[in-house]
Amino acid sequence: MSDETSPPADSQNDPPRETEVNEVLGELKRLEQNVSKPEYQDEIRRVRKMLERTPGTKTIDKYTSRDVGEAFVGALLFSLPLLVEDGVFEIAEWFVEFMLGPLPVFLAINMVFIVAITTGLLYAVDIREVKIVNPVFGFIPRRLVGILAVSLGCAFGMMLLWGRLHAGDPSTLEAIARVTVIWAAAALGAVLADVLPGESKGKDISDLVPE
Repeated sequence: MSDETSPPADSQNDPPRETEVNEVLGELKRLEQNVSKPEYQDEIRRVRKMLERTPGTKTIDKYTSRDVGEAFVGALLFSLPLLVEDGVFEIAEWFVEFMLGPLPVFLAINMVFIVAITTGLLYAVDIREVKIVNPVFGFIPRRLVGILAVSLGCAFGMMLLWGRLHAGDPSTLEAIARVTVIWAAAALGAVLADVLPGESKGKDISDLVPE
């Protein structure tokens, strides 16, 4: 007589659902914080890290130095092809050509676009579930700040290093506009390089900063 209540054989080999894994991870993290003995904390931490590698979980909550490095590499790879294109100069000229009083409208719109597309790829598009943990000033996501800062630094540094920032003697505003053109590509590369590989190993940046 067969047992009709037993699950199908294939379902026994299915990976745990992501929601279930994340719930267990959350409970283990809380348990780790509440346990006083270091040896028990180490054991719980070990189990939690094993579970984080389980297929079916793709949540990202840590922000590590490796994430910063991945963002820099992605920003560099996406920005390099544009650094040799004179079209960057033409776009920058267009950005500063239309002024509304003292405000370069298209330059401002481009900067808003960069922040918006980066935020969207991190938190709106379902590439990975990225949790907001330890936000800057209590409300600004630190991963967003990190990606924008790394990509902006990469764009400015490479423009300056390769002599593209001041080529043709542009105005200060036009030089800024040139950087934002490269920044748009660099930010896209940075966010994809950070998020696509999943959660990085290593200590969270918050753990490395002394309180």
